[in-house]
Order: sequence, then C-alpha cells, then structure tokens
Amino acid sequence: MSFNIDFVHFLLITAFSFLVGLEVKSYRNQYMTAQKENLFFGDVRTYSFVGILGFILFKIDSNVHILYAIGFLSITLLYALLYHKNLQENQRSILLYTVMLLVYSFGALIQIQPLWMTALLYVSIVFILNVNKGVDKFTQEINISEFETLSKMILLSAVILPLLPDTNIIPYIPLSPFKIWLAVVVISGISYGGYILQKYFFPSKGYYLAGIFGGSYSSTATTVVLARKAKKLEGYAVIDAAIISATAVMYLRLLVIALIFNVEIGENLLLPFTVLSFVGFLVSLFYLKREQKPQEHVEIVDKNPLELKTAFLFAFLFVAMIVLTHFVTKHYGTSGLEILSFLVGFTDIDPFILSILTGKFSIASTQTTAAIMIAAGSNNLLKAVYALWFGKIKNTYKSALWISLLGIITIVWGLSIEHIL
Repeated sequence: MSFNIDFVHFLLITAFSFLVGLEVKSYRNQYMTAQKENLFFGDVRTYSFVGILGFILFKIDSNVHILYAIGFLSITLLYALLYHKNLQENQRSILLYTVMLLVYSFGALIQIQPLWMTALLYVSIVFILNVNKGVDKFTQEINISEFETLSKMILLSAVILPLLPDTNIIPYIPLSPFKIWLAVVVISGISYGGYILQKYFFPSKGYYLAGIFGGSYSSTATTVVLARKAKKLEGYAVIDAAIISATAVMYLRLLVIALIFNVEIGENLLLPFTVLSFVGFLVSLFYLKREQKPQEHVEIVDKNPLELKTAFLFAFLFVAMIVLTHFVTKHYGTSGLEILSFLVGFTDIDPFILSILTGKFSIASTQTTAAIMIAAGSNNLLKAVYALWFGKIKNTYKSALWISLLGIITIVWGLSIEHIL
C-alpha cells in the first residue's frame, strides 16, 4: 500500500505547525502576564492554519509563487499592526513573528527540499525556544522535556537516518549504517511508546500497571525498582504480581521485535513466547487478587529512554554483538552460540537479539530462535537475582521463584526447539 506524497506532506506540515504552536503557547504562558496576553499574534490553531496555508498557496501556484508571496506579505502586515500596539506597551520582541514565518515556510520547504530539512527546521525551532527556559511543562500536563525528547525521536528517524549510506561499508559487518541506525530507531520507538503509556496515559497507576508498562521498555529496571519498593513494604502481594507481569510483557516485547526484523523467526517465537507470557500474566493475576492493602502510586523509570547518548551506546553494542556473534558462530558453531546466548542474558539482551535477527550468519532459523529463547531465559534468572538482592528475600522470593521458573522453562524450550520445529 502506497500513500500519496502530497497527503503525507500535508499531515507532516499540520503536525509540525501544531506542535510549534504548543511550544509558543508554553513560551507565552511562562514569560508573559495575563494582561499582555492579547498582544500576541495567534494561538495553537493559528500556527496550525498558517502552516497549512503556506503548503496550499505554494502548491496551487507552483510556478510563479505569487500567492505564496502575498500570504507572506499579509502575515507581515498583520503583525506590523500588532507591533505598533506593542511598541506603545514597550514590547519590542519580534521572536514570535519570526517563528510564525518559519512555520509558514514549512509548506514550501517540504515540497522543494528533502524531508529531513523540514524536520531539522522543526527541531531547531523547538530547541531554540527552549534554550533559556527552566520550566518543567510546556502545558499544564505535559513535561517540556518530553517535548524535547519527541524532537530527538524526529532527529533520530527523519534527520540522521536518511543521511546514512545503505551499503555495507564496515568490514566484518553484514549491515549498512542505514540498517544499523534503523534498528536503533525501532528499538527506541518501542521503548519510548512504553514510557509514554506509563507516564501519561496511566498517570495514577498502582504497582501492577507500573509493572506492565515498565516491562514494555525495561523489565530489568522495573524489577529492580519494584524490589526496592518491596524492601520497604511487607506483605504486598501486588508487588510480586507487578514483577511477574513485567517479565510477561518482556516476552511480548521481544516477539514484536522479532516480527519486525525477521518474520520467520517471529513466527517461530509466536507459540512459545505467547504461552510463556500468558502463564506469567496468569500467575501475576493470582497474586493480584490476593492483595488486600490499598496500593500506592509508583514511578518505575522517570527517565526518558530516547536520550541520544543511550541511542549511540545501543548502536555500539549492536555492532559489537554482530562481530562477536559472527566470530562465535564461525569458530564454535551452534554450541558456542548457545553458550553466548546464555551469557548475554545477564546483560542487556536487545543488542544481541537484534544482531542475530538482522545479521547474515551461517545458522539455521531454528538455531536463531533457540538463541533468542536462551538469552531471554537467562535474563529472567538475572532478574530473579535482582529481585532477591534489592528486596528482602521474604518479600520477593515468590516473584523471584516464578521468574526463575519461567526462565528455566524458556531455556529448556529453546534448547529443544530444533526437535520441535
């Protein structure tokens, strides 16, 4: 299915203009008093319509662009009238007028330049408007840092990605820089989605929902935070439920990643990971129903997973895992890969799983499936150790036991996968 390019451009311009309008509203609310509010040119809707107007006028008059120039002059004239009034109030700034002209230019820029240019302009506007701001929110409900992080996501996907070559230029690496960074973008996007769900769509959550949404981007970090919470509390069965649910979500997360990067492997993992996830949720619901005490609200990870330094570190680990996996499979075969998978489970398993999903190694699909399952299983063992270490044993031994059991079943199932498939 293909989309009309003008339709895509229209949607992007509308989104960029609307988001800039939100940022301008935040700027006005932070720095200007209510008495001066009426001296500003437009609100969120105005900026949205200005961006759309620029796109339409440039499109329908694609040769001479007279209409586009008239639109520019009209905006300037209207602002000149407002500026005259501002001078009487000793207000001399033309910052927001400049921002509105940049929004107006979106429509022309996206039609004559590559998409990354418009995205880069949008990111630049956001960063410059925020350069001297110490506010925590750009509206009453959304943290300004989340808005900046959204810009980072655009930077990762729409600016950096198109500039990378799609040819294999790195020795011993069977992937192009484009595909390597694409993997970083996809993983970052999945983690960011879980983070946003946890923080904004369910802001008044208890332990159980915190475990579910925390597990969607880091089941290990979620386990550590919940275990520390269990150390301060006693007899909270819901914490056991939350820890187990985070691991149950991990199986679904890995399944989604596999289906995105290698459909065949994803289909092989569909049955085992679905069954293991279902068992995890079933056990977690058993402990959840036993909870009689009122739940508190808990923040699992209040740090956005889209930090650029994290993305670059992930890219480095991804490449390193490709090299290591290639070396192990070439010299030690299937048994070496199984040992490597088990050891990797005691670290961050995402780079390793991506490496065997995207790398062109001389191993069968069943061996790749087994490696992913072994890594996931040993990662469960690590989380069980964390649960016991960071929480009191008497408070977390139940969840640690169930996570360990799921891990052992996952490893055994992975080792026998070649005989099943």
